[in-house]
Amino acid sequence: MRVVRAVAGVLAAALLLAGCAAVAAGSESSDGVRVSFYGDSYTRGKAASAESARWSTIVSAAHGWTELNHGIDGLGFVRQRASFADDDVPSAIIAEQPDMVIVALGLNDNFVYDRAADRIREQIGVDFDRLADGLPDARIIVVEPFWYSDQRPDSVDVIAAWVRDSAAEHGFEYIAGASRWLEGHPEWMADDVLHPNDAGYAELARRMNEELAALAPPVG
Repeated sequence: MRVVRAVAGVLAAALLLAGCAAVAAGSESSDGVRVSFYGDSYTRGKAASAESARWSTIVSAAHGWTELNHGIDGLGFVRQRASFADDDVPSAIIAEQPDMVIVALGLNDNFVYDRAADRIREQIGVDFDRLADGLPDARIIVVEPFWYSDQRPDSVDVIAAWVRDSAAEHGFEYIAGASRWLEGHPEWMADDVLHPNDAGYAELARRMNEELAALAPPVG
């Protein structure tokens, strides 16, 4: 068992962040290290010029991993969740039996926080329970939920704390600070001002690789 609030325009941004689901896809490598990414439109690479420009694919290529990308536009632990059962993303990841899982989820839950805070907190733990039980041998790394603006509703830090604490309770490794990786750099955002452009995704990948290398043991 593994041991380890508000700004104008947020609701409008929520509608723009939603979209259609992406199926698992990604880069392939022959070295056998398979990494599943559980995330939202940032993980899918929305507004990137190509799949190869999204942060998860850049990171996977740098490490020679086979990328299994489960990024779905608008997805949160609760928001835009079509299912909480055997046909949802955690189930698909467990079925893949990857060597590693990187969870980068929670941004979109800010848009339903006022009406679903308790459900969000609970579902984080439920998802992590399932990953821990279904993937006892996988290395699971949880990333602080990303954020897209210098303006931050209080919910950003609340949800990030819930994610951090649940990761610790489950013995998962945690990467802090990711909600501020794009802060102060509007030139890293696409025209929709909600998603990174190629430069923004490259920065996310750079920071992610730095943090992965700082884990113990390092991901190298």
